[in-house]
Amino acid sequence: MRSYLKIFSTTVLVSALGFTVPAWSAGNHAGGHSHGSDTQAIGQPGEASQVSRTLELSMSDSMRFSPSNITVKAGETIKFVLNNVGKLKHEFVLGTDKELKEHYQQMLKFPEMEHDEPNMVTVAPGKTGVVIWNFTKAGKVDFACLLPGHYGAGMKGSVAVSAAK
Repeated sequence: MRSYLKIFSTTVLVSALGFTVPAWSAGNHAGGHSHGSDTQAIGQPGEASQVSRTLELSMSDSMRFSPSNITVKAGETIKFVLNNVGKLKHEFVLGTDKELKEHYQQMLKFPEMEHDEPNMVTVAPGKTGVVIWNFTKAGKVDFACLLPGHYGAGMKGSVAVSAAK
């Protein structure tokens, strides 16, 4: 009977760990935290076939995007080509200022998370990432690198979305 209980206890423990380990693992963004992004406030994912313009941005180890201030028109679908010219991993995340600040606090708790959502991309050193985004209304949309230390060092920028004519 004691042997049976030991096997049963071990089986239950292993099964429970099997369901919880993905939440601990580093890897994709969804595995460790959520940020509840309200994409309606910043637009919506764009379609490659609808791209109005392509904008290239570089991400550097000086914790800067270049350019860091962009102007688009409401209704435009922009293809952002993000070139990581540094030796560190960087990311590009579109959001409201409030969302980015809240998300950064979560990233401090889960530093190994990588993003795989339409408004964000993680880019390895020397590599290129792409985000295609449709800016649906006039206003301001912010972007930042939310990796620990990067946002705090000033790795952020903004998109001024002017009214469509």
